[in-house]
Amino acid sequence: MQIKDNIRELKSTSILVTGGTGSFGKAFVDTVLHNYPQVTRLVVFSRDELKQYEMAQQFPRSKYEQIRYFIGDVRDGARLKRACEGIDTIVHAAALKQVPAAEDNPMECILTNVYGAQNVLDAALDCGVNRVVALSTDKAAAPINLYGATKLCSDKLFVAANNIKGGRDLSLSVVRYGNVMGSRGSVIPFFLNKRKTGTIPVTDPDMTRFNITLEQGVNMVLRAIDRAMGGEIFVPKIPSYRILDMAEAIAPNCETEIVGVRPGEKIHEEMVTSSDSYTTVDAGDYFVILPQIGRFLLSDYQAHYAAKKVKTGFVYNSGTNEERLDVDDIRALIRKHVAADFTF
Repeated sequence: MQIKDNIRELKSTSILVTGGTGSFGKAFVDTVLHNYPQVTRLVVFSRDELKQYEMAQQFPRSKYEQIRYFIGDVRDGARLKRACEGIDTIVHAAALKQVPAAEDNPMECILTNVYGAQNVLDAALDCGVNRVVALSTDKAAAPINLYGATKLCSDKLFVAANNIKGGRDLSLSVVRYGNVMGSRGSVIPFFLNKRKTGTIPVTDPDMTRFNITLEQGVNMVLRAIDRAMGGEIFVPKIPSYRILDMAEAIAPNCETEIVGVRPGEKIHEEMVTSSDSYTTVDAGDYFVILPQIGRFLLSDYQAHYAAKKVKTGFVYNSGTNEERLDVDDIRALIRKHVAADFTF
């Protein structure tokens, strides 16, 4: 599936990206620098000075005059506000996202993912920001682990903030999607490394996951920046895969060892739950979960974007998703988006 990038004029001239040195942040910065010359200031906000140094080798100020590197942590509200001076759009990608680490260090995850989100909101409200798009995860839908629960809290904060903005020209929305191909800590690099041992550990043979490329994720965020009215959760339509097919695609000559589901893991992930269906519309190549309390009605959104209301009880689940990747599809995507020299 290809998420269409038909944004001709991005409605931003200055953008700050929290977590800007992460997998998404780097891909987003690359896309903006090479496709949207109207963006005259692009601030990379992150807490890791080494990653900023390495990123500056790839995107130096001498070549890209609009880029800025700003060391800071979303936990530090004062520092974040300083970075947001003169910014019209915030893309909030900073998060602690490793499920096992969050289970073992719950307060650290809460401080970054919940309190950090509130700091982003405060900075947007106080600094004259016009648009905020926050990245979420499929694990925030009916969460069973702490990471998902913190991202659900974050989603609620951004959606609700549209009701307290007063007369400010500000819209806040969320983009929710599934596993990003090749991102740090994800299954593809893990399996690529494990195949050297001759054994691939599989949690559960029935497990499925949503799959999205970094390019698709970036394009969905750009779409949200361009189209959001405020309070939406954007959910791209993306394919799913079976974990056994992923193992077969990467390491067909290896044994698979069933190791059991880790704490906080689901067999299948959801991005739209049946409870969400009452306020969810189908906008073509993505769904939009609309706020239950907000400044526009479901009918208004349907008319504005020619979107169709989904059926009551509709769910968007990786296990029942009709768009599936087979082994050959997975291999082609790995070569294109993760490792061009990939062989099996």
